[in-house]
Amino acid sequence: MFLYTQLDPTVAFVSVLAILIIIFGLILKRFKQPYIIGYIMIGALLGEHGIGLIKDTESIHHLGEIGIILLLFFIGMEISLPELVKQWKLAVIGTLLQVCISVLIVIGIGYFFNWNIQRSVILGFVIALSSSAVIIKIIQDKNLITTRIGKNVLSVLLMQDIIIVPLLIITSIIGGKEEPVEKIILMVVGGLLVMAILVYIYIKRSIKLPFESKLENDHELQVFAAILLCFGGALLASIFGLSPALGAFVGGMVMHVSKATDWIYDTLHSFRVLFVALFFVSIGLQIDFQFIIKNYVVISIVLLSVYLTNHFINSFILKLFSCKWHESILGGALLAQIGELSFLISSSAFSLGILGSFGYKFTISLISLTLLISPFYISSTEKLLKILQKKKLMKLHKIKK
Repeated sequence: MFLYTQLDPTVAFVSVLAILIIIFGLILKRFKQPYIIGYIMIGALLGEHGIGLIKDTESIHHLGEIGIILLLFFIGMEISLPELVKQWKLAVIGTLLQVCISVLIVIGIGYFFNWNIQRSVILGFVIALSSSAVIIKIIQDKNLITTRIGKNVLSVLLMQDIIIVPLLIITSIIGGKEEPVEKIILMVVGGLLVMAILVYIYIKRSIKLPFESKLENDHELQVFAAILLCFGGALLASIFGLSPALGAFVGGMVMHVSKATDWIYDTLHSFRVLFVALFFVSIGLQIDFQFIIKNYVVISIVLLSVYLTNHFINSFILKLFSCKWHESILGGALLAQIGELSFLISSSAFSLGILGSFGYKFTISLISLTLLISPFYISSTEKLLKILQKKKLMKLHKIKK
């Protein structure tokens, strides 16, 4: 008879994670809140700043990135390219306006706090980017993907995924590190390749996969074929220095026009649920409660400022591009948080010496908290809009009488 005197850490982690997700999930379901909140809180609880059960945070983060690739691939399968192209003005002009206004606001704030221009520009970049992972999950859960506001928000998020490349290059230049010409050329070629694929999809409108009929009744091969189709696009994008999630999204759009989405969805859906959960757990791992408690006053002020600023800017931009006011305000709430791509800018700025140790911890805490609070903030905005619309209808009803 064998007696285990030591728990296998992997088995312990998976078991505890599953138990906590079920407990938090049931509580959040009772209060009609998204599971994302539970995943982030579980990460914070199990991480080195919590009970310390998860020590290999890097591996969890890499597994979580698989979840984002799967998430964007699934969204790509639901999106019609001709419909998305209609939002190009909002995506391009709106995103550029968001970045420029955010940078100018932070430069203005930095002037009073004696921040150098480099730090102000980087922090402007950080707060300008919203979270594709959080918001795409929320608009999918709320069945907003095919609505006008859902399409508008999605187009902005995808443009932000693209613009992260030049923002990282600018960050390197600000930090005194010039990007190799070969790398920049590779990124440009990658961008042109993505555009060529999208143009081809737009023109063809229908594509037949060469091996689709051979896989029709073979579930085992379908699993690996679906994985190849999803991660092939992500791999191709990463080779050219672009976001793997962007490549997965384009791959999903190819699947949309190939009409092969049913068996791919059935095959990969469970994988997506698991790995997306791990991504949000990895965000929770980065929350340092001691640092937040120690600096709660300044973090609270900046957190409030970020939400109000981002909400106002994005609502204004959405209204500018012919959205109704209630749609614009909801869209502003959806885009009000700081996104996970800002982690990349913060990390790059820290390694280049633009941000010090305190500035880096502060930025990481701020990003993590906005992601945690975002579902509550969006729900509150929705409730407020419903109350206002109800009052407006009652007022119109009284006038008619």
